Amino acid sequence: MTLPAWLRDTADGVEISIYVQPGAKSTEVSGEHDGALKLRINAPPVDGKANAAVIAFLAERFAVSKSKVLLLSGDTNRRKRLRVSGVTAESAVKQLLP
Repeated sequence: MTLPAWLRDTADGVEISIYVQPGAKSTEVSGEHDGALKLRINAPPVDGKANAAVIAFLAERFAVSKSKVLLLSGDTNRRKRLRVSGVTAESAVKQLLP
């Protein structure tokens, strides 16, 4: 299986490159944007609320605890890189792509 450019398999899970659109009406996957998975997030980009919403969304999608989702980079940027532990790349593709 060929992995999308935004997904990387690691020893303990996956790394996902995400482009976040905060302030959307609903939280959802919205396709791809410039080599990253695009997420629309129903949270404002202030005080870490959008980051918390991204982590909660991914944890729910993968049925893992929020502590298994780690923000690696992009704390104050729309482009983020996250690690999700305990998830395979194959299941990540199935859970995230429509």
